[in-house]
Amino acid sequence: MKANIRLCMIALLLFMPGVTPAVDDNSAVKVTPLLKTASSWDGNPIVYPEGQAEVTALLVEIAPGGATGWHQHPVPSFGFLLQGTLEVTLEDGRVKRMEAGEALSEVTHTMHIGRAVGEMPTKIVVFYAGAVGKALTINKPSPTNLSR
Repeated sequence: MKANIRLCMIALLLFMPGVTPAVDDNSAVKVTPLLKTASSWDGNPIVYPEGQAEVTALLVEIAPGGATGWHQHPVPSFGFLLQGTLEVTLEDGRVKRMEAGEALSEVTHTMHIGRAVGEMPTKIVVFYAGAVGKALTINKPSPTNLSR
């Protein structure tokens, strides 16, 4: 568990655009870049929200065969897959498949769903670059029964 927390802290430092690692490579320390990008995986530019900055880190666990449900993020988010295989599908059908040890810059303002594929649970650490009072995730409204 402590190794996961340590990995999460390192990942947070590496996910910040334009920031160099706080430590230099040397015989006792190995620095491995995980992600440096100005756009999300669908090619759209990363845009930070207005307001007082607030960073949130979550560990999201999805059971084998489970799914997040359709949702979107109104703020930039960045993920690092600790375990399992994750498929992220956009409404237009594009799919991003992640394996353990991979990082990505998540899509913003785009409905998508994440699914754990394979036999083991999926564990992903997600960092949100939001603003105080701003939602991190907006779920897709469920269809209403209009025939009532």
